[in-house]
Amino acid sequence: MDHLSSLRDVDHTPFWLDDPRRPRPAPALVGGTTCDLLVVGGGYTGLWTALLAKERDPSADVVLVEAGEAGAAASGRNGGFCEASLTHGLANGLQRWPEEIGRLERLGRENLQGIEDAVERYGMDCDWERTGSLVVATEPYQLAGLAEEAEAAARHGGNPLLLDADAVRAEIDSPTFLGGVWNRDDVAMVNPARLAWGLKRACLDLGVRIHEHTPATSLDERGAVVSVGTPYGRITARRVALATNAYPSLLRRHRPYTVPVYDYALMTEPLSEEQLASVGWTRRQGFADCANQFHYVRLSADNRILWGGYDAIHHGGPVRAEHDRRPETYATLAEHFFTTFPQLEGVRFTHAWGGAIDTSTRFCVFFDTSHDGKVAYAAGFTGLGVGATRFGADVMLDLLAGEHTERTELELVRRKPLPFPPEPVRSIGIGITKWSMARADRNEGHRNLWLRTLDRFGLGFDS
Repeated sequence: MDHLSSLRDVDHTPFWLDDPRRPRPAPALVGGTTCDLLVVGGGYTGLWTALLAKERDPSADVVLVEAGEAGAAASGRNGGFCEASLTHGLANGLQRWPEEIGRLERLGRENLQGIEDAVERYGMDCDWERTGSLVVATEPYQLAGLAEEAEAAARHGGNPLLLDADAVRAEIDSPTFLGGVWNRDDVAMVNPARLAWGLKRACLDLGVRIHEHTPATSLDERGAVVSVGTPYGRITARRVALATNAYPSLLRRHRPYTVPVYDYALMTEPLSEEQLASVGWTRRQGFADCANQFHYVRLSADNRILWGGYDAIHHGGPVRAEHDRRPETYATLAEHFFTTFPQLEGVRFTHAWGGAIDTSTRFCVFFDTSHDGKVAYAAGFTGLGVGATRFGADVMLDLLAGEHTERTELELVRRKPLPFPPEPVRSIGIGITKWSMARADRNEGHRNLWLRTLDRFGLGFDS
């Protein structure tokens, strides 16, 4: 079957959100209200912040406002890889915070266990599977890097298993796989939308007041409190946590630190028993390949294959719904899918979608406070936020409380990344970087002068 035929009947709704169990939105805020803590944003960062705030102090009056519906943006349309890493992978953490990496890895594992404990404690029906994940080599030059990755992971408390071609194909059978590393402990697969909805339900059960379809339009300091405007009212809060991520911050000074980059994914129809057997995959790990422009892949609970990544597109300007759909990327992804799994010829894709990632120049979360510590901010997760958002929520609550903790002492928390340059330099630079990464993938990983310069100054662009 021509790979384009597999896309004939796709629905452009994100698969995870196309769910009859999707909850009804909470009513919009009408009129004024006051609270101890206002959380702006109803994705993972905001939901974890509200939940953890109530766990810390059940008497606290917590309000959460969301411009659309909770979990409907990045939190409900990602791949569902919930990773322990707080630094967008060990290699990135080692490069940027070598003195802190041991502590960061430990805190990341504790954070992942905290998520798993919350899923169990609140009965979140989100298909949580602690499978670990694979990184696979598809070119010979990538094998040495895999061995180095396995050694580094073991040195910093991980439990990696280095696999040769036969061993990796025994896990997931593709003729393109030449080797792999299985991170056996530090990654869980999850239904991302149901995780967001489970967090929303837990917040409501603990007494958080949630208002959806309530965008925050302004933020002003008024003495000892902060006032946030909405279309139909105003909220006065002692403390405010901003969790808008890829969307423009209410604080203009923060806006240069993130850019929206669009990621795209396909979901197949459910595989038959015979089709699944042809691939193996009995342990259900997610996997990604080693390229700069990489794919991320996993099985859903009903044995569909999610196939995403590769094309990371910066369209310029703010987040816009029209960028969520990109047929040329879907065609590329479909072609790559059947190259990887030729035994699945004839499988069709049922869903194709996209969404914005909040990208920072260091590829992972950063923090800030303003208004004499009454406002805290976390953003820049760069596509690895399913797990790290909970850590980000804890940090924001520490900062808002004025507490000095092991988290707030981290250089990752104390220092912000370099900002992106203004347009049009920003888009030109990102375009050159993306071209250079694709060229490196075609040239055995050799990084040109542009990429080496970005590496030197701690800048870059992650696919």
